[in-house]
Amino acid sequence: MRDLTKTASFAALHFSVGFGVTYLLTGSIAIATGVALVEPAVNTVVFYFHEQAWARASAV
Repeated sequence: MRDLTKTASFAALHFSVGFGVTYLLTGSIAIATGVALVEPAVNTVVFYFHEQAWARASAV
């Protein structure tokens, strides 16, 4: 449960940063929204499995 909570908070932070940076660079809400939805979503899934791998490695 801790990993899922941690992943959700990471996702919220990542979505916010992705949107903010892309909006500042492009001035486009549409592009910023697209980037903020796609890239962090993929990265969040990768992060979850990364955490799982580290948890297994720590148990060994």
